[in-house]
Amino acid sequence: MLTEPMPAEAVEAGRKRLDAAAEDLDANQVAALVLELAAEVGVAAVWQQVCVPLLGAFHGQAAAEIAVEHALSEGVRIGLDVHGRERGRQLPPDGVLLAGAEHEAHCLGLHALAAALREQGRGCLLLGPALPWAALASAVARARPHTVLVWSQSPHTGRAYRLVRFGRDLPEVRVFGAGPGWIEPVPPPSVRLTTFAAALAVCRTPPHLTHR
Repeated sequence: MLTEPMPAEAVEAGRKRLDAAAEDLDANQVAALVLELAAEVGVAAVWQQVCVPLLGAFHGQAAAEIAVEHALSEGVRIGLDVHGRERGRQLPPDGVLLAGAEHEAHCLGLHALAAALREQGRGCLLLGPALPWAALASAVARARPHTVLVWSQSPHTGRAYRLVRFGRDLPEVRVFGAGPGWIEPVPPPSVRLTTFAAALAVCRTPPHLTHR
């Protein structure tokens, strides 16, 4: 499997194929294409070079465009969630918990992270979008992860003070904010991750091998 960036012509072809499937409102075809590309070049390349630019091109102005965006998002989510799964084999969470910030409805980035981890033979506990902070704290108490990564897509949900407070309340857990919503400075003990590669790295690295 390739680890280098996709060639420009492959990126362009991939975007055109996914865009055409989304225009047909065919989420299943979008998912099939995501799976095909991920098998060829890996999740990280497909997510960063194909999916993110396509999703970012939508502005949600017209009803028809919103429908196409939903078809694309749903297809990408399905493809990412299927990639790397083996029937009868459930990967352990490896001490990593992923969740969307409170009121955050968009967390495809978490599905991409989970798929990239499975691709490397690792697991995680993915709790999906819009998890209230109190529910996240409860999940941490039950699952006892060593790493918690909270995704925010919008500044409306990426409130740094909530992330920092959460980290201070749970000093035994590494707490990270990922996604473009965390635009405010994040003082310790929590950490803001600015790239997909950085988010994947912290999920892969045991706490005793990192320095806060």
